[in-house]
Amino acid sequence: MHKSRLCSLGIDTQDADLATAAAFWSAALGRPVAEVDGNYAMLTDRAGQPIVFVQKVDHPSRVHLDIETDDVEAEATRLEALGARKVKKINTWWVMEAPTGHRFCVVRTQRGPLGDDANTW
Repeated sequence: MHKSRLCSLGIDTQDADLATAAAFWSAALGRPVAEVDGNYAMLTDRAGQPIVFVQKVDHPSRVHLDIETDDVEAEATRLEALGARKVKKINTWWVMEAPTGHRFCVVRTQRGPLGDDANTW
């Protein structure tokens, strides 16, 4: 048995400068840039809302979501059984693709313990 929940929204940007993209999304969403680290710019968290980050990528720009879990492999396997496919393992997380073609990531817990607001599988 494991738990999972929606964790974050990633704004992937292929050709734009990371600082410029982060400045735009910061202003658009009213969330100041909290931290820039390598290819990632984290926007300030808001209680009860998903984490939002901007990342520099080598694929076309898009928005993707992250599902956080206390068991990455079990969650990826569960999602495969629903029709998703594993695309690439990166460090500790899986990039996956839904049957609809949408990319998403299955990541380790990011926002603290998975409590009553998480799904139990």
